[in-house]
Amino acid sequence: MKRTIRTTALIVGTLMAAIGLPAATAQAGDPAPRVDLRVLVVSDGGPSTDAIAAELENAGTPYTEVELEDADRPVIDAGFLADTVDGRPRAKYQAVVLPNDNPFPTGSAEMAAIVAYERAYSIPQVDAYTYARPQVGLNAAVGTGYAGSIDGVRAEVTQAGKAGPFGYLGGTVPFEDNSPTVSESYAYLSTPAAGADFTPYVQAAIPGRPTMGSLVGEYRHDGRRQLVVTFVYNRYQQQYRLLARGIVEWMTGGVHLGADRNYFAVHVDDVFAADDRWDTVLNCTPGDVDCQPGEGTPNPIRMVPADVDHATAWQNGRDFTLDFAYNASGTVDHREDNGGQDALADKLLAERDRFRWINHTYTHAFLGCVQDTGVVPWKCATNADGSTRWVGRNAIADEIATNEAWGAAAGLPLRRDELVTGEHSGLKVTPQQPEDNPNLGLALTDTGIEWLGSDNSRDPVQRQVGTATTISRYPMNVFYNAGREAEQVDEYNWIYTGRAQGGSGICEDNPATSTCLAAPLDIATGYTEHIVPLETRIALGHVLSNDPKPHFIHQSNLAEDRIAYPVLDGVLGAYDDLFTADTPVVNLRMKDIGVEMRRRAAWRAAIDAGQVTAYRIGDSVTVHAPGGVAIAATMPAGTRQGGTGFGAPYAGKVSGWGSAEGRPYTLDLPVSAGAAAAADTPYEAPAVTGAPTGAAPRTEVPSGVVERVPHGAER
Repeated sequence: MKRTIRTTALIVGTLMAAIGLPAATAQAGDPAPRVDLRVLVVSDGGPSTDAIAAELENAGTPYTEVELEDADRPVIDAGFLADTVDGRPRAKYQAVVLPNDNPFPTGSAEMAAIVAYERAYSIPQVDAYTYARPQVGLNAAVGTGYAGSIDGVRAEVTQAGKAGPFGYLGGTVPFEDNSPTVSESYAYLSTPAAGADFTPYVQAAIPGRPTMGSLVGEYRHDGRRQLVVTFVYNRYQQQYRLLARGIVEWMTGGVHLGADRNYFAVHVDDVFAADDRWDTVLNCTPGDVDCQPGEGTPNPIRMVPADVDHATAWQNGRDFTLDFAYNASGTVDHREDNGGQDALADKLLAERDRFRWINHTYTHAFLGCVQDTGVVPWKCATNADGSTRWVGRNAIADEIATNEAWGAAAGLPLRRDELVTGEHSGLKVTPQQPEDNPNLGLALTDTGIEWLGSDNSRDPVQRQVGTATTISRYPMNVFYNAGREAEQVDEYNWIYTGRAQGGSGICEDNPATSTCLAAPLDIATGYTEHIVPLETRIALGHVLSNDPKPHFIHQSNLAEDRIAYPVLDGVLGAYDDLFTADTPVVNLRMKDIGVEMRRRAAWRAAIDAGQVTAYRIGDSVTVHAPGGVAIAATMPAGTRQGGTGFGAPYAGKVSGWGSAEGRPYTLDLPVSAGAAAAADTPYEAPAVTGAPTGAAPRTEVPSGVVERVPHGAER
């Protein structure tokens, strides 16, 4: 063993001397190197490196991005990659992400520096998207493999992948096939080259052959480790979203700042109340503001007791809790009109502990400007001087407090600091009301509201309104005014077809935000064949994006045809098929979602300001962060902080928030945690004096891949 260590040290010393890395790291008996918990992302402007950078950004994992096409970018040399701090060698990056295995010109000193750095400090490299060939441990795809579209393919996680970085997946990775006319996933499928130390983690059948070809695999060679990805992707595609966690865990050895979980919460608005129904002849909703005054006859949709039984049985079967946003006047008025009877309310109150409850105001009144509904679309009423007439502070406070008092008297297990106003009113809504009602914040302060629901489609950024912090909610495209599938499809056709097809033309007038259907959906089959799959895919995309924002539907969608359940079942059923039991959907209530979002915002701001540093020395991680900023981290199971276990288990790791109030925050890893990330025995590679030849060219992005959005280099 001594001979192996000594020989390796001499070899590495020669390597570092060749390119100027600190030779101290190679000497036996020297202090263990410090490895900073930061990732280097070298980007060529393509979607694959952009996707990995987005994953790091969203999780709150520090990274530095170098844009190869930026004329003012820093040179990647020994000093850029490593130095010495307090006499201890420091690796500035725990992993390197490249667009492909070698994006530099032949003989590049920058690639030589990266190679030597990776060898010296055992730093892993991700080849974000490259083609199969011997330089990456694979046979060329031409001849024995395959190069082309893999739309709709169901790839498999290998046993090595399950035992390694992709153990959270259930076994299959379905590739999207959303359009018959667009190639969405281009890939190279190939087998490991003879003699190569290559381990496939994710693979798919090679068309026309009895063999499997690698899509994601690990290549060990010359003292280096590379994760070789041979399919193109963007940050939004489901196949990437499924694999993103494993890519990060592989390159960090499961030790990194930031955290990634899969969240899903569903708010059901207007409980106890009734929702107006879409009129399939008038193409508007009688009783609501989209119909001319007096046009049509209202025909409201309201749940019945059997719908409550169905909801509780569904929750039990899915191990999931719905959040009911309630309007108490719905039952008070119903009892007045029905001799004191309300079977629905009686049933809901009997089952009240089965659900989470949110104050949705007493009457669902519009709490922004005073609406002038004498015109369609409505507009804000004005005072004599032309200024906007606003709903008053006391009126808003009464709506909140009366509903809260009724809920408390009825024994609803609600939080008094949570609120969703009717239609998210009071908050800005364009074009009619481009600013918040100035009385809203005052009323929220009066009533002790700390968490306020907002509509993500028009107000996506968390912000402060009085004492309340907003929580953006995703609207599901399951309409509030539809209790039957046929009503949903009819309204959908009206909105999403052109005038020549009998539609409203809204999609024609707003091509930047809405796409017209090629043809109207079939009334009998359009819901199950088009709308449900589309809405399922959109919602599941949010779940897989480490996004805690809740979704919202309406009580009408749990009544009559119960049209919400096929979408909810689609999301949760697909999720169960994709993930292992130790990676469950995280189903938080409203306040907890708000706290998570607020912590993330503060954490990201501290990282962007350069106020967070973290490093690993051996089996110890030290994090420095400003006081008052919670620290997000993901660590191997068994990690301890201050003598107690850190975080909570998820996806085979532990993750969570910690606080050191401005002091160094130390995490003790399990002994030799991440040792599997290193080679079983040390490599004895020759010194590198130049970059490897045969640099991989930048590959053009197939059609249908979403364009990247540039952002700052230091995040």
